[in-house]
Amino acid sequence: MTTPTRRAMTGATLAGLVAGKLGAPRPAAAEATGAQSLLTVFLRHDESKTLAEINQHLKQTGFFRQFPPPGIEVVSWYVMMGIGQVVTLNVPPDRLREVNRVLEQTAWGGFHTEFYPTYDYRQGAADVRKQMQ
Repeated sequence: MTTPTRRAMTGATLAGLVAGKLGAPRPAAAEATGAQSLLTVFLRHDESKTLAEINQHLKQTGFFRQFPPPGIEVVSWYVMMGIGQVVTLNVPPDRLREVNRVLEQTAWGGFHTEFYPTYDYRQGAADVRKQMQ
């Protein structure tokens, strides 16, 4: 049995892989200003429903019309077998609530959602690496 802590750690590890290894690099403007954060969203399929039922729910709620909200950049959108869909977005911190709200209104009932907000630490890690040598 997976504990919530272990599940969160596993999810965070997968989110880091998706955001850091598979996703496209962040735009230079966002990196320079620090105005954006990466948000990795796990859309875990509701296994009590068939794919047709999930898709019908998403159609009825307008999921693909509303997600992501206008002006929110999709960095990557993968299907992860055994998980569902994993979406990484560039989101200004003041718009996190808006993204959450859209998912609550459209995805719930078809997906179980998990959120992993992250930030770009490449330069910080490089600085620490230099200091430790």
